[in-house]
Amino acid sequence: QVQLVESGGGSVQAGGSLRLSCAASIYTYRTYYMGWFRQAPGKEREGVAAVDSRGTTTYADAVKGRFTISKDNAKNTLYLQMNSLKPEDTAMYYCAAGSGAYYYILDSRFFAYWGQGTQVTVSS
Repeated sequence: QVQLVESGGGSVQAGGSLRLSCAASIYTYRTYYMGWFRQAPGKEREGVAAVDSRGTTTYADAVKGRFTISKDNAKNTLYLQMNSLKPEDTAMYYCAAGSGAYYYILDSRFFAYWGQGTQVTVSS
């Protein structure tokens, strides 16, 4: 059974940084594609960043140049480094994993496994 556990969320002022981590209990971790999604109150869940099994990364336009996704296969851990945070980045952030075919890697429908989420709050 796949389990994903996020950590690293918190409260920060605009312009600050946070690093999210996602520990994954996946035997064949390196064969999965992984992603970070977020959901703000009253809004739909949206893809933030993802990395495929080859290490290719994809970012939402809203976070390009500010967020960096990385994957440590030796530690089965996914990271999201978030810099220059803005109030509009405030949301619950979820780690997700998938192993099947996908059309668009930032589409949550292609991810079968989800963590419980970690809250990120950015104040102005």
